[in-house]
Amino acid sequence: MTTGAKHSVKLWSPVVAWEERANGEFIIWREDPLGPYPVKLNERLLHWAAVAPDRVWMADREGTGPWREVTYAEALDKVRRVGQFLLSAGLSPQRPLLILSENSIEHALMALGAQHVGIPSAAIAPAYASASSGFAKLHDIAAQIDAGMIFADDGARFAPAVDAVFGTDMAFAAVRNLPAGRANTYGFDAIVATEPTEAVDRAFAAVGPDTVAKFLFTSGTTGSPKAVIQTQRMLCSNMEMVADCYAYMRDEPPVVVDWAPWNHTASGNKVFNLTIYNGGSYYIDRGKPTAALIGQTIANLREIAPTWYFNVPAGFEMLVGAMRSDPALRQNFFSRLRMLMYAGAGLAQHTWDALVELAEQTTGESLPIGTGLGSTETGPFALYCTEQQDRPGNIGIPSQGVTVKLVPIDDKYELRLKGPNVTPGYWNNPKLTAEAFDAEGFYRIGDAVKFAVPGDPRRGFYFDGRTAENFKLDTGTWVAVGVLRAQLVNQFGGLIRDAVITGENRPELGALLVPFLPALRELIADEPDLSDAELLAHPKIRAELAARLAAHQREASGSATRIKRVLLMAEPLRFDKGEVTDKGSINQRAVLAHRDDLVQALYGDGADVIQADREVVA
Repeated sequence: MTTGAKHSVKLWSPVVAWEERANGEFIIWREDPLGPYPVKLNERLLHWAAVAPDRVWMADREGTGPWREVTYAEALDKVRRVGQFLLSAGLSPQRPLLILSENSIEHALMALGAQHVGIPSAAIAPAYASASSGFAKLHDIAAQIDAGMIFADDGARFAPAVDAVFGTDMAFAAVRNLPAGRANTYGFDAIVATEPTEAVDRAFAAVGPDTVAKFLFTSGTTGSPKAVIQTQRMLCSNMEMVADCYAYMRDEPPVVVDWAPWNHTASGNKVFNLTIYNGGSYYIDRGKPTAALIGQTIANLREIAPTWYFNVPAGFEMLVGAMRSDPALRQNFFSRLRMLMYAGAGLAQHTWDALVELAEQTTGESLPIGTGLGSTETGPFALYCTEQQDRPGNIGIPSQGVTVKLVPIDDKYELRLKGPNVTPGYWNNPKLTAEAFDAEGFYRIGDAVKFAVPGDPRRGFYFDGRTAENFKLDTGTWVAVGVLRAQLVNQFGGLIRDAVITGENRPELGALLVPFLPALRELIADEPDLSDAELLAHPKIRAELAARLAAHQREASGSATRIKRVLLMAEPLRFDKGEVTDKGSINQRAVLAHRDDLVQALYGDGADVIQADREVVA
């Protein structure tokens, strides 16, 4: 018997203030001020190494083998050794460290070691080292950053890309499989055997709030990846904002089990740093929300009970399915969980309801499920929702220290942000930097929002699309793409993972659908041996999708919210073409640009097009 009671977890107590200008703009801020924060993030590493030296800072494992753990004391010792090695190798703010690697303990130590002595690092998406793309985006990055050294977990895997883009004389460090016959190559064991000197302490003392801690490259879905400067002020102020929001973490050091890549701001900044800031433990999850790798995530969560958990909607969808049939997983997952967070795409209502139901079945209480809004340029934490909701989508209110400007555009508001967590700009790109800020110094994040309760910022906001993605039908009617995509995914009830909305300068809307193959296979479980192509063409599948499309059309309020035709995308989205980020977020414009043949087919009369009134169950 579930109680439905709200889980008692200590979160922020915000005081929101605002003014409405004569031109229709809103300025919104918090009257409760941002608390003090460190000058540099590694001050917190020193603190926890002294206060809780034997506590696990980070753990990793291959498959279901034993966890390899590093304590806070061990981490600080190795960070100082890495720092000394990098100083001796001649790295500097102008010659930073590039990390071409999946998440790993060694990756983390190299990044923190560089940061400790004032040397920026930049984690690069491993997929950029794919030869199939000719290393195009890696070449773009090399043109922006004058790297002093490349680090990779697996030397053999990444040496071809390093040699092709940076040259064979580039200093190269790796954990294993060091390439033979190459100068300036260093093994990780030798790096952490380096004895630190007073130079490390002097370099650490010189690190200040304006020191560049790292570079994060945007996904490059709208062109070449951009090097976003991340200063110590950004990272530290952002962590104090997070600590205010997740107030329970000040009393209960967080335990996280996280898969999301560190080359992305969500985990590379927020999750990675919140454990260090609050003395928590980070368990690296080598699974992913894919059919092939979700088993690793499930195995990890059977063993490690998180206190805070993040995933993208597709990951939660898979996790819900696993927990329904695995009571031991469900019990361990919820045993000390205080909060769930989703991001990367809109969470479907049925997934939200299932998470609430499972939490109540297991604990007798409903857990807070939150999301927010931010970007690489904002640290990323900027807005967040902790107020209990009955449906997904509310992105919340500004964090302490963040000022929001809402600029009216048609029937929505463009969101702009200012605060100590906002980047000073893009590395070596003053033009792009100038274009990113308005005359009052607010960062143009490129998102539109709408009030949850008209005129009352205290109740939060709903995401209302990327301003660059929205378009007009040939009638001149604006289409809010982000909102429509989220609605469509929800209305298809788990059968699709995402959608690309079409119809710019056309009379009606269409959509290219990203199918969720495991859910589709459940519809025809009596025919388990079908290929993917046979599955997508099966009459029962098409009929079910047509029925969902018809239901969507009945709920639509007009031409700007009614999808008339859909087409299943058989070929996976391409990261190297900028169609999708490694966190799973789709770039609408990139897909439309690269798959114009599908768009043309969608508006034809081909047999692959699904319309609500033409599919019949066989």
